[in-house]
Amino acid sequence: MTIESGRPVHSGRGYNLAEDDVLAALWETAPFPKLPCDAPAEIRELVVEIENPKRVYTVHRAYRRHGLQILIDQFVHQLRYGCGNSSCSTTTCFTYRKRIAGKSPIRRYNPNSARTLAVYLASQDNPRSRLCPYHRPSGVPSDAILPLHFTPKNPPNQPTRERTKTRPSLSKESSDIAEPPITGRVPIDREREGHQKNNTIPTPNAPEVASDIIEVSSIPVEITERPIGKKDYRSFAAAVFGTVAFKMVEWLAPKNIEALSEKMATSQSSAQSSVKPPASLSSEEEDAQTSMPHDASRDTTYVQGPGGLYSSSGQGHFSTVATVTNASELSFSAAGDRLPVEPPVRSPQPRRKSSAKIRTSSSSQAPKVLVEPVIESADDFIFGSPDKMPKGIGRPSSTLRCSSPPCSEAPSEIKAEGETTEQAHSDSTEDENMSRTGRDEAASLGPLNNGLVSPPAKESQAGADLEPASELEDYFPQSLSRFNLEAVNFLCDVLQDDATAERHMLEPPIVEKTLQRRRGRRRPWKRRRNDDLPYPQDLKYEWKLFAEQSIFNVLSDPQAVLESFTTRDGAVDSQTIWYCMFRLTRAAPRLVFDSLWLALASLFAPPKSLQSPQSSTAKVFGTAGKSFSNAETAALMSICFHALIAAAPLVTDSRLLLDISRMRSRGLSLSGGGVSSTPPTLLCLQYEDAFTDDLALRLARRLLMVISTRRCFDELLKLDLGLPENASEPDVLEILLALIEPSMVSLVRFTKSERGVHEKRVPILLLDWARTVMIQEWTGKPEVPGDGPFGGALMLMAAMYRRRQSLLLGDVHFRSEFFGDRLDSVDMAVSWLSFDSTRQKVHLLDYPFIFNPASLVTYFRAINLSMMSRSHEEASSLQLRIRMITEQGSLVTDLHQRTALEELLRTPASKYLILHIRREEVLADAFDQLWRREERELMRPLKVHLGEDSGEEGFDSGGVQQEFFRMAIAEALNPDNGAFTVDERTRMTWFQPGSLQPEWRFELMGLLVSLAVYNGLTLPITFPKALYQKLLGEPVTELHHIADGWPELANGLTNLLEWNENDGTVEDVFVLTYEFSTSMLGQPVSRRMDSSHEESWPQPSPRPGAEPLSLGNPTDAPPVTGDNRNAYVSDYIRYLTDVSVAPQYEAFARGFRACLHPKSLTLLTPSLLQSLVEGTQEIDVSELRRATRYVGWDANHHTVRDFWSVVKKYDDRMRRKLLEFVTASDRVPVGGVSNIQFVVQKNGEEEGEGGHLPTAYTCYGTLLLPEYRDKEVLRERLAMALENAQGFGFA
Repeated sequence: MTIESGRPVHSGRGYNLAEDDVLAALWETAPFPKLPCDAPAEIRELVVEIENPKRVYTVHRAYRRHGLQILIDQFVHQLRYGCGNSSCSTTTCFTYRKRIAGKSPIRRYNPNSARTLAVYLASQDNPRSRLCPYHRPSGVPSDAILPLHFTPKNPPNQPTRERTKTRPSLSKESSDIAEPPITGRVPIDREREGHQKNNTIPTPNAPEVASDIIEVSSIPVEITERPIGKKDYRSFAAAVFGTVAFKMVEWLAPKNIEALSEKMATSQSSAQSSVKPPASLSSEEEDAQTSMPHDASRDTTYVQGPGGLYSSSGQGHFSTVATVTNASELSFSAAGDRLPVEPPVRSPQPRRKSSAKIRTSSSSQAPKVLVEPVIESADDFIFGSPDKMPKGIGRPSSTLRCSSPPCSEAPSEIKAEGETTEQAHSDSTEDENMSRTGRDEAASLGPLNNGLVSPPAKESQAGADLEPASELEDYFPQSLSRFNLEAVNFLCDVLQDDATAERHMLEPPIVEKTLQRRRGRRRPWKRRRNDDLPYPQDLKYEWKLFAEQSIFNVLSDPQAVLESFTTRDGAVDSQTIWYCMFRLTRAAPRLVFDSLWLALASLFAPPKSLQSPQSSTAKVFGTAGKSFSNAETAALMSICFHALIAAAPLVTDSRLLLDISRMRSRGLSLSGGGVSSTPPTLLCLQYEDAFTDDLALRLARRLLMVISTRRCFDELLKLDLGLPENASEPDVLEILLALIEPSMVSLVRFTKSERGVHEKRVPILLLDWARTVMIQEWTGKPEVPGDGPFGGALMLMAAMYRRRQSLLLGDVHFRSEFFGDRLDSVDMAVSWLSFDSTRQKVHLLDYPFIFNPASLVTYFRAINLSMMSRSHEEASSLQLRIRMITEQGSLVTDLHQRTALEELLRTPASKYLILHIRREEVLADAFDQLWRREERELMRPLKVHLGEDSGEEGFDSGGVQQEFFRMAIAEALNPDNGAFTVDERTRMTWFQPGSLQPEWRFELMGLLVSLAVYNGLTLPITFPKALYQKLLGEPVTELHHIADGWPELANGLTNLLEWNENDGTVEDVFVLTYEFSTSMLGQPVSRRMDSSHEESWPQPSPRPGAEPLSLGNPTDAPPVTGDNRNAYVSDYIRYLTDVSVAPQYEAFARGFRACLHPKSLTLLTPSLLQSLVEGTQEIDVSELRRATRYVGWDANHHTVRDFWSVVKKYDDRMRRKLLEFVTASDRVPVGGVSNIQFVVQKNGEEEGEGGHLPTAYTCYGTLLLPEYRDKEVLRERLAMALENAQGFGFA
């Protein structure tokens, strides 16, 4: 694979090279993996050859580094110089900044600052979207190299000379033979001693006969930096950015390297003319010098760079070629002063010599192939000198290889800067630091190396023969085509045993033997080796290259991933996939995450239905290549999610897993801030390392973005009228969640406890990853994106919440207190009412399950309070305007007209909803005064005047209202009225089927409940949870929905479903018919159940002499059998909670919704709504004592201590009486006793036998307690007050 000679070559400086040219250069240079010779026989059937350069891992990695270098240079130019377009709107473009500043002075970024900011911009998601659309890359070198001054120096008495042969340009006839170039490091001692070496430089304009000899003198160059302005040595920034290390980052940029090389070449040429040519050499000397070994000194200039010296050959058209040397010859100095240069720390082994080559074009001007170098992982550090590289590592070529000293020089070779061991696995330390602040593709691209294509040296080997071209042409890189459990175990064992796995921070760092699992009784794959001898380093290197290539080739190909983790019966079980990813992420986590990230890119292609000509979206999408169905997408997403789950530390305690999840839901890395338990600090930090890994987060963001994208495709399929009805597919999230649900079948043998932990681990960690992305993407506003990673995370959590029962999750698992703690509870809730969610923008309150119940109650009451305040203010404003109209001297002068106007506007001008209630007719007065009230009246604050006709006096601050609702509800729910029934065992209240009460009474009953909830009051009522589910629009279909209201019925139906027919048939044992029966007006009424959902329950007729409903009872209802028992249970629940009481419930629901905003009800769950309406009947005396305030008492006074001692011994009935005596309600409101105002105030001292009884300000929640002489007197007087408390008055 070579650069085509007929293709145009870009003339830009440094990075205007065509994509194919870069890939061709890298293909000629990259080390190719091959299956080592000691591989087990079982693995060979999975091995394939790779012909696509982009599928070779080393080529792929170097190509992406090269692209990152180009992107950074574009950002630097954009930041410093801008685009020059007057309409530019890119905020990071200098032209835009200059236009916005106007006439104000603006400071241009210096080179180091611009490059630092450019690295950050290039490390973000979709970095090219931040490039200015008007910007055009410039090949002009940076201003940072302008102060550099090049001075040639010739060491005295040591003239060096090198003979260079020119090679003819490659043609079809002359390009069949080429030598393998070998590039090496020039040792510093040999350079200083003046050792010489052949260095053949290709010259495009050279004659076809390679016999001309040009003598070139190698002259070292000293580079100094001229001072620019004054330096403020007190400035930290100036001191840091003024160091040579920071300046080198800019000096050694790709486009600057070429300019530096040209300057050094010019400096050498000017100094060369002053050097007297030496005498001609004899033929023997010439031959000896021609055959000089390749590690001798050559015609090369050196530039000190990070990690070594950059050498540059300044000859001909290849003066821009630079490599990295391991020696230090030059030093930079300011104002002519030489600064000492500390040599970099290097491994004692010499660097590997690559045998690669790049064939250039034979056109008149040779292309300047300035690409990123290929970096061979950790070979320099781990394996020592790669001169001992295995012979199998090479690349295909169309030329013959000559090992003896040829007469012509081979083309240029790509060289890399020196790397550390950390760079071997993550491509560079600088890349890791950059990726921790960025979130994009650059996180795994590798170091910001400035390596360029360098002319290779010649390798001298005696007695070598030419290799046939056909053998080399047949050689390609090798890799596994897919994975299975044995292959994953084998590759990970090899990397772990050879100590060649990536260095990472995941826990555990390696997989011990106790954690490794096999499939059945199959024997593990083993390498064919002698255990008594040390394993060769070159084979370790071969296995490392092959393992990395296999992981990349399989996991970056979506089809290969699906084939690896699917069987004939479908997808592999969740725990087996998790185990495979657990092994892979402990061997090469960064490679795994990056490869899966690449595989997910194909999931953004629209379905074939949207690309078909019949679809209206065909012009939009066109032909986007291979697309995947929702089932395939869900399978691939499941594999990627398991990789993220496997990255978390291995925790075997599900309770500890939940504690850490609850801690992280608050945005905490360590325990604290209200977390009930305290997980170990080390484990918390290990979790933080896993969930802050840049590549894992990048994979999680793309996964969640796939969800929102596929949902968008599904919506387009539904809206596209040109497609058939069967074109739509099942929802991708439903398929995904079905794949991660617990499974009893596994390919790997796991213990029962391991399966139990895994069933809880997967959904919990899945929620943790979604929350982590949400926290990182959140901008601090309640309005969040509906698409992208944030929207995908919300969609995933919503789908999991709907299936929380099958996923073994509770409501607490979904809460994310991080958001609720940072948002204003009132403003957010009120603004949500007027917010219209779209696909692009949603509100956090659209997903209430992420908030805790206390926050949801606060939001619900804030909405009610805002509506109440608005109605009160409107009435107050209207009342003021009416007063201005009707007062003396106004427009209305007639007294009769003024009185009539005031009477007419009294209702709209009233600021409160006032009810006058008699104690003898509480319910009747309430119904009379609430009937046909306008909606704006019901929205105002409630005021109740109770018993004032009989002389009672009270100021309604909540206590009078509470007393009114207690009495009204007690009368309305009385079974004697025939509207409701009360279960004798559970005391649950339910509608009476076929009640004779009119529907308006049920509607007013619902209105009473609505008014109580709207005004923040609890009621002494007990409804089953099924009612609250129906009020919130949730279906009642399961047995646990009716378990609290009808426990005996639920148990009987459960026994019916669980009955084993081996012990007898259902019809013989249970003897049930397919009908629903209930009691109406003392008569049993039955009807055959119908599944059509169109039936209605018979209602009794109020006319005398009407036929009894029992006459319609069926006599031929079919029996309940084992086949229809599931349908029988579902229909029975539906008839019990819906069909039999449909008219009564519909009227009650209309009244219930009268005062409550429909949107505010979506914040509540059935349990939370039940707590709002009914409160809590359990009273914790210890909590009540902690929440109590004292007036006139000291908490340690003996009377106070005696009071709590007496109360603590009360039973539940007496505790409720005490709470009702003080607060007018026997229920604890939602949120606990901390929301109760309970005050104990001193009310004098008792003297003698006729002391005062305890009294209470019910309106203010205050107990007036006298000081009694002893505990027994206090017990007697308090019990007397609680048993005989009724009525209101002013004390």
